[in-house]
Amino acid sequence: MKLKFGIPIGSLQEATLAMMQRAGWSVTLRSRSYYPSVDDEELEARLMRPQDMSRFVEKGVVDCGLTGIDWVSENNSKVKVVTELNYSKQTANPIRWVLAVPEDSPIKTVKDLRGKRISTELVNVCKKYLRRHGVKAEVEFSHGATESKAPDLVDAIMDCTETGSSLRANRMRIIEDVIISKTVLIANLASWKSAEKRTKIENMAMLFNGAISARFKVGLKMNVAPKDFERVLKALPAMKKPTVSNLTNGAGFALEVIVDESVVRHMIPQLRRAGAEGIVEYPLNKVIP
Repeated sequence: MKLKFGIPIGSLQEATLAMMQRAGWSVTLRSRSYYPSVDDEELEARLMRPQDMSRFVEKGVVDCGLTGIDWVSENNSKVKVVTELNYSKQTANPIRWVLAVPEDSPIKTVKDLRGKRISTELVNVCKKYLRRHGVKAEVEFSHGATESKAPDLVDAIMDCTETGSSLRANRMRIIEDVIISKTVLIANLASWKSAEKRTKIENMAMLFNGAISARFKVGLKMNVAPKDFERVLKALPAMKKPTVSNLTNGAGFALEVIVDESVVRHMIPQLRRAGAEGIVEYPLNKVIP
């Protein structure tokens, strides 16, 4: 069995390759080639534009692939959405597609766009949104640099933003959120019906989610004397109860726990003062619930 897998090229590519590395796959890019090598005999990878991914998955060019749910909606693709993956090109936050206008524009809401011109890469999604609000406007396709087209060429834009910094830098003001998009693993419907391929895809989904869950977490190990056990335990937040094992000769306990990396610098001094010893912090590749 050979599963054909689409990796998004462009802005999401670096974050995807890093996620796959943590999940256990080593992907090597080849110069000028859209076919990277993967250390998995069951997997055949191909680089594709995320805008095209759902169409090619629907047609069976690849069995499954990673893209944004925004492009699945834009293409009206009939595919199986296997799982949402909480990562994007810069952060773990989802992508927002927003309607935006120049800062000094009199336009305040979507209703004010009646009869106006809007530029976007997500033409179909934009038109659907306008129809839901009873607004008739001219929507034109943007080939990129959408934020630069208002006010000279159009009255408003619908563009994606992760942090909002690019829109602010171009003196644009958000008036409406249109769609929230997350990265999704999608599968061809026929491939999903194949027991062998489905198992492989489900395994990938599990490991991808595990890698993402571990992205901002670390593991902590420590030794604790019996007299300090309860005090250390109270200072130790965790996903679940910590793993506890006995040290030899009744010397105490060994504790192991997973915590958010952002709190470790505050937690370690508190644990040490509570009586924990031999504290070891280590990185994580995957956390499977």
